[in-house]
Amino acid sequence: MSATSNSLSEDQFLCSICLDLFTGPVTTPCGHNFCKNCITQYWDVNESCNCPLCLKDFRARPEIQVNTLLSGMVAQFREEAQLKDIGSRSEQQAVKHGEVLCDVCTGTKLKALKSCLVCLLSYCQAHLEPHLTAPRLRRHQLMEPMENLEDRMCLQHDKPLELFCKTDQTCLCSLCSVLDHKDHEFVPLGEESEGKKAELRKTEDEVQKMIQNRRRKVQEIKESVKIGKEGVRVFTALKESAETGLKELIKEIEDEQKNTEKQAEGCIKDLEQEISELMKRSCEVKRISESNDHLHILQSFSSLNAAPNLKKRTEIRFCPPSYEGTVEGAVIQLEEELREKMKTFKLNKFQQHAVDVTLDPETAHPKLRLSADGKQVHCADVGQIGPENPKKFVNLLCVLGKSGFSSGRFSFEVLVKGKTHWMVGVSSETTDRKRIIMPSCQDGSWALSFSRSCEYEALSDPPLRLSPRTRPEKIGVFVDYEDGLVSFYDADAAVLIHSFTSCNFTGRIYPFFSPAVNYGGKNSAPLIICAVHHTKKKPALPVNA
Repeated sequence: MSATSNSLSEDQFLCSICLDLFTGPVTTPCGHNFCKNCITQYWDVNESCNCPLCLKDFRARPEIQVNTLLSGMVAQFREEAQLKDIGSRSEQQAVKHGEVLCDVCTGTKLKALKSCLVCLLSYCQAHLEPHLTAPRLRRHQLMEPMENLEDRMCLQHDKPLELFCKTDQTCLCSLCSVLDHKDHEFVPLGEESEGKKAELRKTEDEVQKMIQNRRRKVQEIKESVKIGKEGVRVFTALKESAETGLKELIKEIEDEQKNTEKQAEGCIKDLEQEISELMKRSCEVKRISESNDHLHILQSFSSLNAAPNLKKRTEIRFCPPSYEGTVEGAVIQLEEELREKMKTFKLNKFQQHAVDVTLDPETAHPKLRLSADGKQVHCADVGQIGPENPKKFVNLLCVLGKSGFSSGRFSFEVLVKGKTHWMVGVSSETTDRKRIIMPSCQDGSWALSFSRSCEYEALSDPPLRLSPRTRPEKIGVFVDYEDGLVSFYDADAAVLIHSFTSCNFTGRIYPFFSPAVNYGGKNSAPLIICAVHHTKKKPALPVNA
């Protein structure tokens, strides 16, 4: 018996009505087996009496008895299946949180492998077997395990939701499409789902861009707060420096005052002693002058009338100390320290966004010569012949940096010392490099130029003449993409020269350099991209590099 049951599969002991192991199996005249209760209830609710499998009609309801042989085999199979199930349960992994459970398991629920849209149940591996083997059940629609399967059914027709109505933007079953929505446009759920997935991917891209934009704003705010803190530290250090200088000045004045007081005390002591002696002489002169003793008067006259042996006090001048020079020197020193610290503070605002710029030879005009490291450019008298390249400038003697920027802030510095003509700035990737003759913000270029004749100009439309207080030897360029700002500054003096505001940036923008024409060797010096070294901290001025 055991050997026989081991060679049989579980589907041979399943009732085709309840889809479970036979309980009290009976056999119909046509030879098919069912649970006694299942076939009885089936015949009770149907007008005709037939076999559920082969549909053979019976003139009268057959008398049925339990098939004892099959019942014993089912009992044996059930016992062995339970033992096997206990073993398999112990081998299966524990169900993780959030996973769908089998709806058929009793006791410990196992993880569901599939859900049936017809049965509206989820099955583990053991209970899924009939859906994989039984002919009728194999026609059921299986899908990945899902909870709340009732939500996937049409509430009106109790059928799976399989279609999407584009007209009403709702999910339908097959009956809805021919009854309530027969004149509407509808497509399979899968087709509409793919379209919605594409829209969601676009939404995700937009959300990611918004996230990145806000992260940049967070970083900018943090940088602004950092700059503010640096400003507080600058002025705190300046206050401490001023207090220290004031203490030293007061100490110097106090020491000088003590020396003056000491000299004054000595002088006063000498004068008071002379006053005392003169008062004695005055009394003696008065006494003799009032005497009637003629002889005594004549004898004392010579000694009393002679000038006393005293210092010439009219030559002694006591001047109070003057602190004008000391105070003026201290103020000048404090002003110089303030200028130096403010210069450091201003430079750090730009230089903290410094980027490493390397020239792009593919964009260079044929007359331009680049250094091997891509950090210098000058103009030659003769152009180089090479293959045509749409990236090259044709009419304008200029070259771009290799890296472009489409967001954030960046800065770089260029040495222009020794040159009589030059242009420096940034240019858009959309600038027409074949036709452009002179950079202009109207053409997507924002630049500063210098020439002996026109001096300094901001190349707007029309150009704007500038008048820096000194002639810069190193030009700094600072760009804030989101704010549409391009600023030029004297990198040595930390002085702002000019700013383009409300710039309409589109796409990437690139650093822009033009060493201009050689002019017979008078303008042969190269433009040199400088490595930016942040100003070092000083003990009295802790500014971050």
